[in-house]
Amino acid sequence: MTHLSLRSLHADSLKIPGTDPWHADPEDPATSVMTDFRERASVTVSEASTIDAALEHMKHAGVRSAFAVDNDAHVVVGLITAYDITSEKPMRSAHTPRREVLVRDIMQKISDWRVIEFTDLEQSSVAEIVRLFEASNLTHIPVTETTAQGMTLRGLLSSARIKKLLSE
Repeated sequence: MTHLSLRSLHADSLKIPGTDPWHADPEDPATSVMTDFRERASVTVSEASTIDAALEHMKHAGVRSAFAVDNDAHVVVGLITAYDITSEKPMRSAHTPRREVLVRDIMQKISDWRVIEFTDLEQSSVAEIVRLFEASNLTHIPVTETTAQGMTLRGLLSSARIKKLLSE
């Protein structure tokens, strides 16, 4: 059995945690650039919300995407990105004024997602994920994991975040 013990700090100050810039290397494990929902909660919006309300929520949360949820069933039904909302996509929504366009009208439905399984991601490098984003022209890739309870959302990969982490 391991014996834990406490010790005194012999310092008058410490650096503020989380303020060091962190950069990724192409050879780093791909999991290092994934937003892991075991460590951080996902950002969600109701599929019945207006796109402007969803965009405000994403801005407030500091993210560029959110999972669209069915509030009655308490399940994820899609993904919406800030790009979807600010692009021409809302204007193609069947003569509906922009202020009335709902998340469900322009979201990427789960049936349209292209995902990566967590076990495959664990075997990959950041460089491989960059190549996958380039080949697919996607901005976000959901990461799924198969557990005893079935398929779950384990994380999310963001092309913009990875590019930022790779820049020095």
